Amino acid sequence: MTSTAAVGTDYDRLYIGGEWVPPVEPGIGSSVAVHSPTTELQIGRIPMAGKADADRAVRAASAAFPDWMATPLEERLAALERISAALYARMPALTELITHDLGMPHDLCALTQVAMPAETFAITARMAREFPFQERLAQSIVWREPVGVVGAITPWNFPLAEIASKAAAALAVGCTVVVKPSDLVPLAAFALAEVIDECGLPPGRLQPGVRPRRGRRGDHLPPRPGHGVLHRFGRGGRRVAELAAGGVKRVSLELGGKSANLLFPDADFEKAVPDGIFKAFLNSGQVCSALSRLVVPRERLTEVEELARTTIADCPVGDPFDPASKLGPLASAGQRDRVLRYVHSGLYEGARLVVGGPDRPAGLDRGHFVAPTVFSDVRPEMTIAREEIFGPVLAILPYDSEEEGIAIAMDTSYGLAASVWTADTDRALGLARRFRVGQVEINGGVFDPLAPFGGYRQSGYGRAGGKFGLEPFVEIKSLLVAPEGQP
Repeated sequence: MTSTAAVGTDYDRLYIGGEWVPPVEPGIGSSVAVHSPTTELQIGRIPMAGKADADRAVRAASAAFPDWMATPLEERLAALERISAALYARMPALTELITHDLGMPHDLCALTQVAMPAETFAITARMAREFPFQERLAQSIVWREPVGVVGAITPWNFPLAEIASKAAAALAVGCTVVVKPSDLVPLAAFALAEVIDECGLPPGRLQPGVRPRRGRRGDHLPPRPGHGVLHRFGRGGRRVAELAAGGVKRVSLELGGKSANLLFPDADFEKAVPDGIFKAFLNSGQVCSALSRLVVPRERLTEVEELARTTIADCPVGDPFDPASKLGPLASAGQRDRVLRYVHSGLYEGARLVVGGPDRPAGLDRGHFVAPTVFSDVRPEMTIAREEIFGPVLAILPYDSEEEGIAIAMDTSYGLAASVWTADTDRALGLARRFRVGQVEINGGVFDPLAPFGGYRQSGYGRAGGKFGLEPFVEIKSLLVAPEGQP
């Protein structure tokens, strides 16, 4: 299988209010081309939306909200299960589409970009059946009710999964949803709209493809009447929070990270280093929780560097449809250029290049490819140690004492994730309490869809995942009941 040809996925309409309708704003309704990051060839077209289209979607969601809120829970959850089954049924086609649009290697794309969001809808239905929508206290009853219309501004690195992570939870509790998908990888949102239409979800419940013209970061969504909660991923979240504040809208932000992977001398380095590199370079490093800082004992630095070279030699970069490829391109030319600026910054500031660098990977004459790059002897004050790169660039930071290693690992303004490797589990658990992050991996812990995911500090606020992902979408109402025998 190869990605030399365009896939020809063209859309000229938006899915709003249960119908496929043309954009209404003059001059904005023209479609734009979508290009493969692998071949740079056109793979489809999508329509551009404007303020009037966003208003129309919000009106449809607002009109649908009372009926959806009143729909029995089991009917709402049955709709989620239909969506899950439909995504699984379309898994081959969706995998091919997202592989073309994003550039993640095909087999990994099937697992993380299609199966995971399909399972999210099913898991959310199971969690919602156990959720305490009504709770009796001593003299009162607590009701948890849907907050209203949800506006979700979703990223390009997991174009279907991130829609699912918010939309499934919001729909389960009785909210309606309007999604502004990514400018860079938009086709999955339109494919999801087709799934929703085929599943018979009533109009206005979920509208996943309403995207303003390029250069706008969701400015059309926050001020709209009827929004109860807004979710924003990635850069631009602060702007969304500012806009939402004027309308007293609840906001959940996931703003990225600069996560540390701390190895103690007693760790199993043969396992820890390859595991850390996989988690740093997953999706070509375009993951908010990527373990992009590897903090290691200085006396083991040479060993770590050699393990890094060996691991990366077994991770060839290439066409994502080639089964041999373990890393694909970055999502866009702009993203590639941004990552390369960080590579040049590392060289300029004196980090020592172990593998990779700014040159295009051999044999790849087109596409937005960056060689997987590892720097060593990185100092904590260097730019590549402090800023989120969002690409396949790993910084190795050596330490001379364990306390120094802990201090380096914690020296970040972000707070999304961290990792600890040590043979002493009690020490790992104690250190996990000290990290001001939302998620800590211990000795290679793996992703758990039932666990809450989100960050502290500059990584934002709010949680997704399992039962915890339902909580942002409910309001809490207290019913104060008079004791029996009293007026």
